[in-house]
Amino acid sequence: MALLTTRRPRNVGGYALATVLAVIFLLPFYLMVRNALVTPDQASSADWHWLPDPVSWVNFGDLFADESVPMASSLGNSFLIAIVTAPIATLLGSMAGYALARIEVPGRRAVFTFILVTLMIPQSVTFVPTFVVVGAMGGVNTQWGIIAPNLFNAFAVILFRNFYLRFPAEIEEAGRLDGLGYLGVYVRLVLPNSGAMLASLGSLLFIESWNAFLWPLVIGQDPASWTAQIALSTFLTAQTVNLPALFAGALVTIAPLVAMFLVAQRFIVRGITASGLKE
Repeated sequence: MALLTTRRPRNVGGYALATVLAVIFLLPFYLMVRNALVTPDQASSADWHWLPDPVSWVNFGDLFADESVPMASSLGNSFLIAIVTAPIATLLGSMAGYALARIEVPGRRAVFTFILVTLMIPQSVTFVPTFVVVGAMGGVNTQWGIIAPNLFNAFAVILFRNFYLRFPAEIEEAGRLDGLGYLGVYVRLVLPNSGAMLASLGSLLFIESWNAFLWPLVIGQDPASWTAQIALSTFLTAQTVNLPALFAGALVTIAPLVAMFLVAQRFIVRGITASGLKE
């Protein structure tokens, strides 16, 4: 009984702290939903109302009816870019990580060091040369121009390398006894046993591609090639701020990411935990 008595206050304190943190975390989502359902007058009013009165569902209709902001096509572009970038970048990161972890070739550590150093270079530094190359290839105002520079992800390579360094060598040795080479071992044995890591990195890269703003803004100069983030930014200008449309657009834009996180959160935690980050 004494042991239960001493543990209970600690549990209550932990639950109380978790509740406070959960409320703080959910507050921006509440503000987003609330402001997406109020009228323009209520959004800019000094009188605060916790709940919309009346609920203005018309904001979502106006969001897609606005001819100056192609929200529907922008959402489609974002989905296409993310659904193509995430699996390809995940597979390339897995292949490169396995090669760096298992294939003994001269200069392997130098290549890994070079990949690691690229993470320290600000993305803004590479924008101009990347734009020149992509523009010379005709990638401006195209979806492949947005996708191609992001297909190789150094962060994914590093995580996969650390994951494969801890991969059971017995599985690979069994494949080599059956006459498989590096490619056969990777395709038949290693890749099928990397499900958690593939799912976690794929989910993170999908979220990263969906949230990308600066590079799609530079390449997608035509409204027909806008992504959802660019379309959303048009509601916030120096001249006008359409708060209901802005929050309604933010709610629509964030919905796929929330669904993705709810489905893949256990894979994300498991994959990052399995990857390790030390030599």
